[in-house]
Amino acid sequence: MPLDAIQLETGPAPTATLIVLHGLGADGNDFVPVAEALDLSAVGPVRYVLPHAPSRPVTINGGYVMPAWYDLLGVDLARREDETGLREARLQIEALIEAEKARGIPASRIVLAGFSQGCAVTLLTGLRHRERLAGLVGMSGYLPLAAATAAEAAPANRDLPIFLAHGADDAVVDIRRAMASRDALQQLGYPVEWHEYEMEHSVCLEEIADLNRWLLQVLA
Repeated sequence: MPLDAIQLETGPAPTATLIVLHGLGADGNDFVPVAEALDLSAVGPVRYVLPHAPSRPVTINGGYVMPAWYDLLGVDLARREDETGLREARLQIEALIEAEKARGIPASRIVLAGFSQGCAVTLLTGLRHRERLAGLVGMSGYLPLAAATAAEAAPANRDLPIFLAHGADDAVVDIRRAMASRDALQQLGYPVEWHEYEMEHSVCLEEIADLNRWLLQVLA
């Protein structure tokens, strides 16, 4: 089923799209304030696509049904991954990218971004997309299915710019997992811009400012 999404446009006839994936238990509304805080007027009108994840039982939360891009099977995010759910989520986000291309936005003008679970799906999808994207943004998350990345990464996105940001005091996704993801991507040759902030599992104003600057660069 196609994903429902909030869509915001900063002007008529957008020339670029940011697809932003929320975290566990949230929905697309979570990143409306961030979209409104960004100023990308220098690169022309921008469309923000903020999809809502489907609701599903989440194992780590006792099977409670909530919006989630995939199931979380335990606290060890590396050893117990919901590969089926992750790959299904990737297909859903690929459909969003294709929809934007059908509306006239080339892949090279599409940035895929995500927070926490949304970061994982962003990295999973963006690195495998068959056409060159503008860039990937991973906030407070990690690289899923890391062992398969080298074999599955698309040649078109082998040098894709990646913005990674994390809170030093994150108790949900330990910063060491994020650093390991950063290192793995750099070892594969990806140009990763890394930012660390004095915050927990959240987004801060300094991060938004750094992200704004990076987006202006990749969409220039």
